[in-house]
Amino acid sequence: MARRVITLTAKQALEQLSRPGPHPVLRGDLALVGLPGVVFAPAAGLGLPAVAFGHGWMQPVRRYHGLLRHLASWGIVAAAPAVERGPLLSARVLSANLLTTLDICCGVRLGSGEISVDPARVALAGHSMGGGAAVLAAASASRVRAVVTLAATETRPSALDAARDVVAPGLHLAAGEDRIAPPVGHAEAIASAWGGPVQLRLLPKASHLGFTEGRHWSELMLDGHGERGAQKLGRAFVTAFLLRVLGGERGYDELLGSDVKNAELVFQREALKRPA
Repeated sequence: MARRVITLTAKQALEQLSRPGPHPVLRGDLALVGLPGVVFAPAAGLGLPAVAFGHGWMQPVRRYHGLLRHLASWGIVAAAPAVERGPLLSARVLSANLLTTLDICCGVRLGSGEISVDPARVALAGHSMGGGAAVLAAASASRVRAVVTLAATETRPSALDAARDVVAPGLHLAAGEDRIAPPVGHAEAIASAWGGPVQLRLLPKASHLGFTEGRHWSELMLDGHGERGAQKLGRAFVTAFLLRVLGGERGYDELLGSDVKNAELVFQREALKRPA
């Protein structure tokens, strides 16, 4: 018998997915297997989906712990390498470390051995330059099934050029008040060049650092600060997108397909679907 799919309204899905999910969460240290960083995972589960997350320029990984923990509470292993933390961040190096992070998640039993990742259900994500690095990594790794960026910035080598080679579904959240990486020249350009199914959303009230959590001295140099509205929308859309693409979850399709207040659907090319 086919499983009945209960589709929530966009408002219902947004409220549900902006709150923690049903899974208890464990936290681990990637350094134990040779790479500085952190991993959050559901307390148990085999063949789980996973995402590696790239931090923004000058941003410590702790500013994304809430998002990573949130994803884990919804059944997704979420890890972030703590590399390239200085002012001379190399997007190329960070992209390589994102792929290494996925390799670790797929190759090592997590927790007490009761947690494993399905290598066919992996994604990349990132904020700011970490978003650009995620695009670079996805262009070179066909195993990546989904990509998410938050206020992505252009990088060297070019994330815009790399986007043309990415066939995995992509979700790009742009910040309307972003003075570091204005959407037109960064997130919007990357999304327009995307080689596969893609969706671009604009959060008109968000700043470049709106998706980050807590406070950090870099706010004296950069534009904006952590914003609860941007964090809430980011958590809901990232979770809905990854559950849809990596897990085939259809219950949140109304959220992904709707124009939502403070998260305008700028454009979408091809319906989001789970890759074969």
